[in-house]
Amino acid sequence: MSTEGAALPRILRTYVAARAALGLALLLAPWLAWLMGGRTPLLLLALCLAYAGQAVSLWLLGQLAVARPGPRRPWLWTVGVDLLVFSLLRLLDPLGQFNFAALLVLPVLMAGVLTQRRLAMATAAGVTLMLLGVAWLTAAEGVVLLAQWSQAGLAGAGMFMVSWLASELAQRLAREERSARSSLGLAHQQTLLNRLVIEELADGVMVMDRQGLVRTLNPAARALLGAMDQAMVVPFMLADQPGLHGLQQALDQAFQQGRWPDAAREICLALADGDVRTLQLRARFTRRGGIGADDKPPEDICVLFLQDLRSVQDQARQHKLAAMGQVSAGIAHEIRNPLAAISQATALLLEDELQGTQRQLAHIVADNAWRLKRIVDDVLAAAPGPVSTPVVIDARIEVALVFDDWCRASSAQTRVADHLICDFPTGSLPAYFDVEHLRRVLVNLLDNAVRHASPSSGAVCLSLVAGPLPGTVTLSVASDGVAMAAEVERHLFEPFFSTRSRGSGLGLYICRELCERHGANIEFSPGPVGSRYSHVFAVMMRAGPAV
Repeated sequence: MSTEGAALPRILRTYVAARAALGLALLLAPWLAWLMGGRTPLLLLALCLAYAGQAVSLWLLGQLAVARPGPRRPWLWTVGVDLLVFSLLRLLDPLGQFNFAALLVLPVLMAGVLTQRRLAMATAAGVTLMLLGVAWLTAAEGVVLLAQWSQAGLAGAGMFMVSWLASELAQRLAREERSARSSLGLAHQQTLLNRLVIEELADGVMVMDRQGLVRTLNPAARALLGAMDQAMVVPFMLADQPGLHGLQQALDQAFQQGRWPDAAREICLALADGDVRTLQLRARFTRRGGIGADDKPPEDICVLFLQDLRSVQDQARQHKLAAMGQVSAGIAHEIRNPLAAISQATALLLEDELQGTQRQLAHIVADNAWRLKRIVDDVLAAAPGPVSTPVVIDARIEVALVFDDWCRASSAQTRVADHLICDFPTGSLPAYFDVEHLRRVLVNLLDNAVRHASPSSGAVCLSLVAGPLPGTVTLSVASDGVAMAAEVERHLFEPFFSTRSRGSGLGLYICRELCERHGANIEFSPGPVGSRYSHVFAVMMRAGPAV
C-alpha cells in the first residue's frame, strides 16, 4: 500500500466490496443478453463466473480487510486480477458488445490509490499496451488501424491521467491523515498535561455546565468542600448536594447574566461535619463545540476556581508583613546613625555638672534614646535572615548562664528573681542553636513571663528537658496570671502586635524568626487544667551529638 494510515485501508475494503458487486453484475449480464436473443461465448461465461467467485469469496473471507499485507499483495489479488480478467474479456469481446474496456478504468484508478506511483504508472502503461494490441489485432485495413490506434492511444492517455491524479489524491489524503494524527496526539498530550496541572493546583477547580452538572472536580476542591465530598462521584448534579444549594443559585444567576454575580464572590458553605467555611470564587466561561464526528451542539461551560477565604487573607497578611519588614529594616538602618549621635551627646552632657532640672531632662533623653535603640535592634532582628549554620551547644550550661545574667540585671531594680523556680537536668543537653540567639529568645520569654505573672513566689517556672519527642530538647517558660484571651492568643507571634502601649510588638515575632533559622519551633499553650501556670511558652530545639 502506498502509505500507512486508516483511510486507505477503508478504501481497500470498499474496493473489495465493490468488486464483489461487479462480479455478480458480470455474471448476470451474459445471461440477460442470452435471454434477449444474443449469443455469449462459453469461455466468456466461464471467465465471468470465475471472477465473480474470486471477488465474492475475497469479500466474504475479509482477508485483506483484517490482515496487514505487504505492498504487492493488494495489487496482486485485486488490481492484478481485475487487469487480467478485464483484458481477457476485452479480447473475447472484440466488437465491444458489452464495452468491457470501460471496466479497465477501475483497476487503474485503484492502482493509483492503493500502490506506489511507479507501480500505478506501470499498471496504466500495461493497460495502454493491451488496448493498442487489441486495436492492432482487430484492425482489417490501414485506415481502420490508424483510427483504432488513435482511440486506444487516447484511452491510454486517459488511463495515465487517472492513475496520476489518483496517486496525487491518495498521497495528499495520507499526508492530511498523518497531520491529523499528529495534531490529535498533541491534543491528547495537551489534555493530559492540562489534567495534571489541574490536579496539582492549590486552588480548587470545578467545571460545570448550564444545568449544574459538575464535570470535573480536582482534589483541592474536594478538600475545600470538606466532608460533603463523600457522595461526590463525578459527574454529579449540584442540586443533589444539600450543602451546595447556594452555589447552584449563583450558577443559575451567572448563566443568566453572562458573568459571575458580584454578590456571590464569597459563599459560606455549611459542611457535613458542622463546620462553616467561606470560599472565595472566581469564574471563567467558555463554549465547548463538537469535535470530529461529535455532532453535539455547542454548550456553555463554567470553570469555577475556589479558595478558602482564610488562606487568601493569610497570604495577604504575610505579603503585607514581609513588605513592612523590609521597609522597617531600611528605616531602622537610617535611624541608627542619628540615634547613636543623640546617645553620645546625651552621655557627654551627663558627664558635666548640670542643674537638677537639666539633669532630669538629660536623663529623659538618654532613657528614650536607649528605648529607641532597643526598638531599632528589634526591627533589624525581625528582618528575614538566612538559615544559620548548625552549631551544637550545651543547652543546660548556656541556659543557666543566660538565666544568671538576666537575674543579676533584673535584681538591680526589683527582686523578680525571687519569684522564679528552675528545673535543669544534671547532665549535659546538646542542641543545635546559636548562643546569642538563644540568649535573646530566653530573655524575651522571661521578660514577658515576669511582666504578666503574679508577684507570688514561684510565679514563673523555667525548665529544660530532653524530649518529649525523640531527638528534641525543650526549653519552657511557664507563668501564672490571668488567662489569655483567645483573640490575643491568635496574634501572639505576629509582628507589631502588642497589648502594651509602650511595646513594639516584635519580641515574640523575633523569637519565632530566630527559632526557625535554627530548625527549632516555638509554641504557646495554656497550662493544663488544674495547673498553677496558665501560660506556657515552649521552644523545641533539635538535639545534637554529645559535646
